[in-house]
Amino acid sequence: MKTCYLIVLDSLGIGGAKDAAAFGDEGSNTYKAIYPFVNAPNLRALGFDNIDGLDFAEPVEHPLASYGRIEERSEGKDTTTGHYEIAGLIVKTPHPTYPEGFPDDIVKKLCEAWGVTGVLGNKAASGTEIIKELGEEHEKTGLPIVYTSADSVLQIAASVDTFGLARLYDCCEKARKIMCGKDSVGRIIARPFSKDKDGNYYRTPDRRDYALNPPAKTLLNALSEKDIDVVSVGKINDIFCGYGVTEALSAHGNKEVGEQIIKFIPHKDSLVFANFVDFDMLYGHRNDVKGYADCLNAFDKIIPDIAKKLSNDDMLIITADHGCDPSTPSTDHSRENVPLIIYQKGKEVKNLGTLCGFYNIARIIAEYFGVRYEVREVDAAPKI
Repeated sequence: MKTCYLIVLDSLGIGGAKDAAAFGDEGSNTYKAIYPFVNAPNLRALGFDNIDGLDFAEPVEHPLASYGRIEERSEGKDTTTGHYEIAGLIVKTPHPTYPEGFPDDIVKKLCEAWGVTGVLGNKAASGTEIIKELGEEHEKTGLPIVYTSADSVLQIAASVDTFGLARLYDCCEKARKIMCGKDSVGRIIARPFSKDKDGNYYRTPDRRDYALNPPAKTLLNALSEKDIDVVSVGKINDIFCGYGVTEALSAHGNKEVGEQIIKFIPHKDSLVFANFVDFDMLYGHRNDVKGYADCLNAFDKIIPDIAKKLSNDDMLIITADHGCDPSTPSTDHSRENVPLIIYQKGKEVKNLGTLCGFYNIARIIAEYFGVRYEVREVDAAPKI
């Protein structure tokens, strides 16, 4: 029996993307931005600072794991696209984005489905800032807050106290049915919030993502069809809509994700696919350089506990899905290369250099389990 632990440090890019300028991200480097505050001896021991291109970092002489960097092939820098490619799908036509807000015809359909006279916001915004801006008006009018970002998302924010969590989820489910065809955004996201005793609005941990089914079978399907368990931790199940997942472990932040990984006991060959969301959600999008670094330092402390779980047949992979440089004026994702750390006890350690395509991870895992899987190019949204 063997287990592969595939860990995505959401948004921990390492810069150097050849096509960064085409995405407006020339010079972005998430890891470099936070490096002055990083204290991650376990990641360093694995070889993280030995990765090519990290001329600001301090390599170790004898890394414990193979290490490298990966270039993205897909036409996008969002969570869904990054995870699709990690799982073997190269997205050539990305999901649509609405940086200027959603058009009138979409808003009209949403309002009719939700039974409201209008929406608040309807613009690209920071999730924490927009509830500060519109939270009071939302509570007075009962109108949901709708916003987006540079990514392919339609986010709906509502008070759990006055609007209700069940109603918010219902609005998201109806929005998912409306946002189809040429309007197939990658994710509809429920963003519930509440108010503390001082009257300050804050987001609750009841976020829920409503994604699209992947446009083709992924590595997850190839494994589960061969009776290999595919165990998702955190938002992985939402990203893939459960497609190919055999067991979904709920977790609402990095601490819970780590706890789920550590206590999980495999019963047969398994892929444990986990997303550590806090890097992106709490720090990258809020331009919090020090908070991002502290988050990485906290993750570093659980690496020994994860390593203790590994038998000689097991494998640990650490990577990312895009960047989100907290030191730039933008609060959106950034086009960057991502790290690749592959740790197996007793295996030869290699500098993997630069690999073209996040999909190399799918190939490595398929080979590890002896399963046939062919990487394919797909359109995330239909051409209409």
